[in-house]
Amino acid sequence: MKRNKPFRVIGITGGVGAGKSVVLNYLKEKYPCEILVADDIGNEVKMPGGRCYEAFIELVGTDIVLKDGTIDRAKAAEKIFADDALLDEVNALIHPAVKDEVRERTAKAKEEGKVGFVFIEAALLIEAGYLPELDELWYVCAGESLRAKRLKEARGYSEERIEGIMEQQLTEEEFRKYADRVIVNAGTIEELKEQIDNIMGDYLWQE
Repeated sequence: MKRNKPFRVIGITGGVGAGKSVVLNYLKEKYPCEILVADDIGNEVKMPGGRCYEAFIELVGTDIVLKDGTIDRAKAAEKIFADDALLDEVNALIHPAVKDEVRERTAKAKEEGKVGFVFIEAALLIEAGYLPELDELWYVCAGESLRAKRLKEARGYSEERIEGIMEQQLTEEEFRKYADRVIVNAGTIEELKEQIDNIMGDYLWQE
C-alpha cells in the first residue's frame, strides 16, 4: 500500500519547450496529486462567472465579448499586446487573481486529504512571487537548440518568435539558482520518467 509523507506543494518551472507539460501529465497519471496550471486558471477567471470576468471586459472593451458571453481570446490578445499600458493593467488584474485561486485550490486539496501533492506550473513562477507558497521547486530543462526544435515541430513557431520568447525568460543559471530539483528532459521519455520516479521515491514508499 502507498502512503504519503506530509502534504507538499511543488512548483514546476522551466523555459519554453522544456517539456513541463510532459512532466505534469506523467505525475497526474501515476501519483496522488492535483495539477494547477496558471495559464489555464488565468483563462478560467476570465470566463462568465469568473472572478475577473467583468473587470477584464471593462478594461479591454465590450467588443471582445462573443454572443454566448464568453471572451474572444484572439481579439482580446490582439488588443492587449498592441498596448503596453493595457497589458500592464491586465497583468495587474489577472496575476493576483490567479495566485489567489491557486492558494484557495491548494488549501482545499490539503483539507480534503485526497492527494499528497499539489503541483503548480506557471510561466512566471519565480518572477510572480510564488516561491513562498512552495515547499520545493523543480526545474525542467533542455538545451536551447532542442527546445527550439520542439517548438518548431509541435507548435509551428518561427525562429524569430522562439528567440523572442527565450530572451524574455530566465537563463538556465537563474533557474538553477532557485531550483531544489533539476529534471533534464533531453533524452527518451523513459529517462524522463525515471528521473521523476527517483524524486518521488523520496516522498512515497511501498508497504
